[in-house]
Amino acid sequence: MNITSKITAAFAVSLLSLGLAIAEEPASGSLPKAFIDGTGDGWRSLGEEDFQNVNCFEDTWTFKDGGIQCTGKPVGVMRSKKEFTNFELVLQWKHLKSGGNSGCFVWTIPAEVEKLTKPGLPAGGIEVQILDHGYKDSYKKSTGKEGDWFSTNGDIFPVGKSKLTPFPPLSPNGSRSFPSKELSKGVGEWNHYYVRAINGEVRLWVNGEEVSGGNNAVPATGYLCLESEGSPIEFRNIRIRELP
Repeated sequence: MNITSKITAAFAVSLLSLGLAIAEEPASGSLPKAFIDGTGDGWRSLGEEDFQNVNCFEDTWTFKDGGIQCTGKPVGVMRSKKEFTNFELVLQWKHLKSGGNSGCFVWTIPAEVEKLTKPGLPAGGIEVQILDHGYKDSYKKSTGKEGDWFSTNGDIFPVGKSKLTPFPPLSPNGSRSFPSKELSKGVGEWNHYYVRAINGEVRLWVNGEEVSGGNNAVPATGYLCLESEGSPIEFRNIRIRELP
């Protein structure tokens, strides 16, 4: 084993000891890419017992084969039973239809969730967006306009009564943190999100690299919500680690 191989092997061992997973084989002479996979001290899985339906049909959300399946109809959310403040979250998702729309809300305002007696989304929370690349084409077809105010690679933005100062690059109106890199995979492929939400700051890693975020969130505590928004989607390996 040469020096480079020894260094690479040692680096891989150190990553595993920190709860990091090697995402792919390194190119010749380079170190392996890695991402947080939600294992290690303090991490736990979120499953059926941790969520409750808010304003969707009984069959909108199903739990089977270790994952969560969503039909996308009607528009609504499923929320965590518990409120969270400082935490790290990992999840995997894949859209099952081109142009799919979904999202993961953090720090969702409980009072706004309680108002949802009909289809719709909570008017308070920070959305970590989950869009399929085909959404831009469907948006243009339905509106006749270019979809320049959103991206399909991990926007972060405040919703309703919530506030956030988004990190650049910004959407044209400045309300969203646009991703610095385009890393999301297309329909039918699994994507990995790592979200770190601490002291009013939210940061998102897409498939192993940090791309977007914001700070000064108000409020900076609340429910986690998974979004049903018109198209089938699957989630798996949802894990969380609460922090002081």
